[in-house]
Amino acid sequence: MKPQNEGYLGNPLIKRAGIEHQYTEKELQEYLKCTENPTYFIENYTQIIALDEGLVPFHLRGYQEDLINHYNEHRFSVVLASRQSGKSITSCAYLLWYLLFNPEVTVAVLANKGAIAREMVARIVTMLESVPFFLQPGVKILNKGNIEFGNDSKLVAAATSSSSIRGMSINMLYLDEFAFVEDAETFYTATYPVITSGKNSKVIITSTANGVGNMFHKIYESAIHGNSEYKHFLINWFDVPGRDEEWKKETIANTSEAQFEQEYGNSFLGTGNTLINSDTLLGMRAIDPEWNKEGVSVYERPKEGHDYICTVDVSKGRGLDYSTFSIFDVSTKPFNQVCTYRDNTVSPMIYPDLLNKYCRPYNEAMVIIENNAEGSMVASQLHYDIEYPNVFVQGMTKAEDIGITMSRRIKRIGCSTMKELLEENRLIVQDRATITELMTFINKGKSFEADRGYHDDMVMNLVLFSWFITTDFFTNLTDKKIKDLLYSEQQKIIEEDLLPPGVFGNQDGRVETSFVDKEGDRWFSDSNEFYRNK
Repeated sequence: MKPQNEGYLGNPLIKRAGIEHQYTEKELQEYLKCTENPTYFIENYTQIIALDEGLVPFHLRGYQEDLINHYNEHRFSVVLASRQSGKSITSCAYLLWYLLFNPEVTVAVLANKGAIAREMVARIVTMLESVPFFLQPGVKILNKGNIEFGNDSKLVAAATSSSSIRGMSINMLYLDEFAFVEDAETFYTATYPVITSGKNSKVIITSTANGVGNMFHKIYESAIHGNSEYKHFLINWFDVPGRDEEWKKETIANTSEAQFEQEYGNSFLGTGNTLINSDTLLGMRAIDPEWNKEGVSVYERPKEGHDYICTVDVSKGRGLDYSTFSIFDVSTKPFNQVCTYRDNTVSPMIYPDLLNKYCRPYNEAMVIIENNAEGSMVASQLHYDIEYPNVFVQGMTKAEDIGITMSRRIKRIGCSTMKELLEENRLIVQDRATITELMTFINKGKSFEADRGYHDDMVMNLVLFSWFITTDFFTNLTDKKIKDLLYSEQQKIIEEDLLPPGVFGNQDGRVETSFVDKEGDRWFSDSNEFYRNK
């Protein structure tokens, strides 16, 4: 029995702060056990509200006990869980233990909506009411979004935003359903320095899957591949008692297979309407560049004799959209993205010099610039002032003929071709920023563009490249390469005197050699050059 006069503001189940307690030897032993072992505390001293049974002791399932231990053993945890697996209530129990047995700590509970965060506080309060007074430090303040205990530990709850915990010293941050938070990347970038400032601060991120490319997906994938400080934990649908193949069939029948896979099967199926199918997106793997400087990432250095195409997107350079370029090796099959650039501060005035600097080593790559307002200026300066030899020019009558105007038709063709190239493994993309943007490049109306809060500047490099390879310009470029190779091979045969197809003299008395190619055209050799008889 809990003393009635020790309750908090009329609640006899919650101990108010300032009440002294004389521990018995048994109570002291139990307190020490609970301090050292969160699963022992949860199993023996907390209750939860079950849907059919009401208030019942919280008996941890095997995977829930493993989850508690995972939280306790690691500073940074990211959890992918099947829907209705009990991840949130398990996390609430761990947060309660942490607050009760760790004085002077601050725990922040953030969710995609403030109401959800406050609901988690309510769950914690329900569990607190079942804890005997000798284990409660007492409560100073308790409301829907805030609890302050007598041991000076605090719990705050709020919606996820960049200002949620600004100015606060956080010992533990809990992010619930993080995959559903809008503009999560902005929030995480702003919050990360706060939550990592302490040597012992902890971060717990939990969610069901909600497509690829969002911040939760990035953090989870990074944890899987050991590329971050986060340790991943997975709760499958079949880990939950009562869920078997029959349950799966029934659930799919009432929803859909795709919905089941995302909500219960822990499958990152894209944002739902990505241009590139989810299997292709999930199969993409970013690699570290060989060289990185000035926003430029080199994945493969220039190769002698190879042809390269560089597609360019230009922004205002005011910290919003990005100026980007991608260089592709078109002498290989599949085509290969070998060099990229991404920066949102570079001025259009100095961008031409940067393009000249990095495109010339790639055998003076053909440069194709989207000639929007800023792009037209960059293209003109690169072509006329710097006199870069391979700027793509549609005509010579107007300034806008330098580069490409991104019309609806060009974008439609580019998107369609890009989808074909990527899904048929005819284009290799290994740049992390490009892959990330592809994961949020979705259908909007009658076109495709970045999902809300994301960018598509790198993707537009791919779109422009994909359109270009469908044009006669590209065909002529590659045909010339094939002919040059043919000339070189035939010249080598002649030089080595290996069964020349025929020798005859011209009017100057010089010796000429000829051969017939597969198309039936006769080629003549004069000195070190070949020419076709027309």
